[in-house]
Amino acid sequence: MLVIDLTQPLIALLCIASIICAIFLGHEIKRAVVPAVALVLCIALLLVHTFQLFIFGVNYIEYQNILSISMIYDFGFILITYLSYLWIDDIEAKYKNKKNIDNSLEWFWSKIV
Repeated sequence: MLVIDLTQPLIALLCIASIICAIFLGHEIKRAVVPAVALVLCIALLLVHTFQLFIFGVNYIEYQNILSISMIYDFGFILITYLSYLWIDDIEAKYKNKKNIDNSLEWFWSKIV
């Protein structure tokens, strides 16, 4: 069975680079759909790792550690892509002069500043 091993540095760097490219592309074209696609792919990767963890069971102990660490990376990727989606959605709303229903990142920026 194919395991996407995020504990290997090259694979982790490729995932980070693709997420950064999606965020940059979404910012440049001012479309929130690009980081939304990256968010869906990160969630799908988390689900794949979760299912593989349950399928392998106790027979493959070496895969349990790899999948557990990969799931931690997946949660980090989901956090990054979700916050970037909210940010680019706000940029898209300002660019198209749409009224934003709620200022989704206001809670985030008020805690930082």
